[in-house]
Amino acid sequence: MIQLENVSKSYLQNGIWFPPVLAKLNLTVTEGEFLCVLGPSGCGKTTLLNLIAGFVSPSEGRVLFQGKEIRGPGPDRGVVFQDATLFPWLTVMQNVGFGLRIRGMKGRLFKETTIGFLETMGLAEHAEKFPYALSGGMRQRVAIARVLALEPKVLLMDEPFSALDANTRERLQDELLKVWMLHRRTIVYITHSVEETAYLADRVVVFGGTDAGLVADLPVSLKRPRQRNDNEFIAMKDHLRKCLAEQPCCIQPQTLTGERNQ
Repeated sequence: MIQLENVSKSYLQNGIWFPPVLAKLNLTVTEGEFLCVLGPSGCGKTTLLNLIAGFVSPSEGRVLFQGKEIRGPGPDRGVVFQDATLFPWLTVMQNVGFGLRIRGMKGRLFKETTIGFLETMGLAEHAEKFPYALSGGMRQRVAIARVLALEPKVLLMDEPFSALDANTRERLQDELLKVWMLHRRTIVYITHSVEETAYLADRVVVFGGTDAGLVADLPVSLKRPRQRNDNEFIAMKDHLRKCLAEQPCCIQPQTLTGERNQ
């Protein structure tokens, strides 16, 4: 579904070209996949997401979506940011249905469609509230529902739960997995959390620090639902930490089954 072919990205600031954030990157994302992109701050994770979203263009190489080169943003690629970015003057229902209104949907179909996505995210009883009356976790659920309502083929998520407390974050991870299993949208999920990656992903790509680039491409075969206190889950987190700490150790593709590879 998504292909990056020899993609490099550099940024120009004050007339100076900085070294590439991404260099000669080749990556493929298949339809229906839940891909987590794991790495430290500054390694190029968000740049990768922005390239797929069409917010920025590669300095070299090509980014393709379903075989066509990406030239800019499009409704087939919905983006969920770290901050909910809701319209404060609109109700929850109006926020979720904003894109549908732009597309010309109205009347009974608009209401039924919007309520359906509110129910999917457990927000139906809050439909008439304004964002200021919601918790941080609820606002983020509204933001996800707004993107889902447009029925994009791909969800691009940039650390959407990182600002939330641990309990809320875990609940939203569970809700996201339910939505993914129900609709089977392709998800590219940016994170710096080993715990979150181990819980969500069915494939992980790991980026190293400065100049390291892509250091691991790891299919995950642990069964769902995953239990955070299982020995296999804990071993998988240990392996991911090793990949981050010893970047070259995972350069060859492996399957994470909970056994720690030495």
